[in-house]
Amino acid sequence: MFMVSQQEAAAIQKAFHEGGEWAAVVELRRVFRIEDNACALDAVRAIARWSLTPAKPPADPAPARP
Repeated sequence: MFMVSQQEAAAIQKAFHEGGEWAAVVELRRVFRIEDNACALDAVRAIARWSLTPAKPPADPAPARP
């Protein structure tokens, strides 16, 4: 198990979209020491599907009473 920062995920996703799965595996291995090809490819596929969750909009204030 390992933690991926937003910057690392963005770099892996960029490599995935520009160069494919194996380019993203190379990028993943640049940051993390993963020896097994199958594990690295699984991690890349998972990271490639991630998206940033949109920020929650501010709660509407209670309507003013007349």
